[in-house]
Amino acid sequence: MRTRTRKRSKDDQRQYSVESEWSEADLALLEELKQAEALLPEDAPRALLSVRLSVLTDETTSPVRQELDLRILARERGCRVVGVASDLNVSATKVPPWKRKELGEWLNNRSPEFDELLFWKLDRFVRRLSDLSTMIEWSLKRGKNLVSKNDNLDLTTTAGKIMVTIIGGIAEIEAANTSTRVTSLWDYAKTQEKWLIGKPPYGYVSGEDESGKITLVIDPDAAAALHWARRMALRGRSAGFMVRCLKRSGLMSQGLTVATLHRRLRNPALLGYRVEEDGQGGQRRSKAVLDKGGRPITIAPPIFTEEEFETLGAALDKRSKNQPPRRVGGLTQFLGVLVCAGCKTNMTVQLTNNKFGTYQYLRCRNCKSGGLGAPNPEQVYERLVEDVLKVLGDFPVEVRQYAEGAKARREVKRLQDSIALYMRELEPGGRSTKTRFTKEQAEATLDKLIGELEAIDPETVKDRWVDVHGGKTFREHWQQGGMEAMSADLYRVGIRCEVTRTKVPKVRAPKVHLRLLIPKNVRERLVVRENDFAEAF
Repeated sequence: MRTRTRKRSKDDQRQYSVESEWSEADLALLEELKQAEALLPEDAPRALLSVRLSVLTDETTSPVRQELDLRILARERGCRVVGVASDLNVSATKVPPWKRKELGEWLNNRSPEFDELLFWKLDRFVRRLSDLSTMIEWSLKRGKNLVSKNDNLDLTTTAGKIMVTIIGGIAEIEAANTSTRVTSLWDYAKTQEKWLIGKPPYGYVSGEDESGKITLVIDPDAAAALHWARRMALRGRSAGFMVRCLKRSGLMSQGLTVATLHRRLRNPALLGYRVEEDGQGGQRRSKAVLDKGGRPITIAPPIFTEEEFETLGAALDKRSKNQPPRRVGGLTQFLGVLVCAGCKTNMTVQLTNNKFGTYQYLRCRNCKSGGLGAPNPEQVYERLVEDVLKVLGDFPVEVRQYAEGAKARREVKRLQDSIALYMRELEPGGRSTKTRFTKEQAEATLDKLIGELEAIDPETVKDRWVDVHGGKTFREHWQQGGMEAMSADLYRVGIRCEVTRTKVPKVRAPKVHLRLLIPKNVRERLVVRENDFAEAF
């Protein structure tokens, strides 16, 4: 008979507390384990316990039981427990170890503090082969060990090393096969006159024809919105006006932007053609896929005729002919760094068109009409760059690197063993005391070894983070990378610049004042922290 597992209600899960699950017997066992741990030598291996639970049921192993079992395992292995990374209500399928709140903090920022990572069972740790392969690779690189209580995983054993080789090979083969299959499928789908895979372009939804095959059909609401937008464009109305009306009507989502509306209206898919992204010109546009004869491949009924689509494009071109080309990274520089002093929202560049030309203004989001628009954004950028260089330009560019202490620890042990050997030989009756010459030589060698031992910095025997100076300042770094590099660094560090616009009597443009907000620990924040798991995202 199948065992029925009862999940706790959402209210029960919300009220669940690990502290309330500890019984008197559990607390007594915990105290006993901690007392045994206190007897371990100072150089005992340090263990981090990983406890995870996605959904608490009557059949699951509670976090308390997982922790106690892992503490018993740590005692058996002669390890000192330095921390418990407890991530509850976290799915191992959706969230890899390095992205979890507690375990991720240990892996990304506190890895020098432990030597072994213990977990109760493999599925409590990861559920994806690729995640396990990434963690094994990281552990070998950092000199860490992964140990599972209920699975045959221990990177220091022969079986564990064999398992690592097998898992790595399977993950590599699976990744290559997946890439090949996906590429092949997309290449094949682009040549077909029927809909196979992918997200339908705006204006269409997937459906079934009389034979039961998947096909694209016109979405009536989306088609009505597109035809209305075309009529407004032919009347010379702005895209901003169309966006406001479409959002109020509910025909398009509240996240609609002018750029998104332009992409939808210019998409050749509205003619029923199969399309692909066109990477030319620095703009997100789509182009029709051609068959071997050079003709567009039709996969759906058209929303616009060719004449309607061409006149729509001409109307949009008429209003946008003075628009500057799209800049890589967006029109607004220092996005997220420049903020309004009044409403604290981001300052963004907005364009205003009239018969005299196109004008750019820095505006905010919550102040009435965007606040007083700051003209000439480039001048604001130049002032910000000048202020930042004055304060931070001479700071050195430092990169945080992981330094292992294993080599220094081996050298310390070698010196200590040699010193102990010479001290025994210099004791009365020892081999080095037989002649005056051997005694002097042994004493000289002993003094030399002691000097070498004292010269070793105690910090170098520890696994630690070190900040390495790359040989250049941030001024040089930003001169090479430009405003984009400076903007990224300022945003990463948490530096903000408040923009105040003050009305000047009888002058159209307001007076602009910048106030740079720099955290007190800016030197520490400026250190570049390399992401060990960047390739895994």
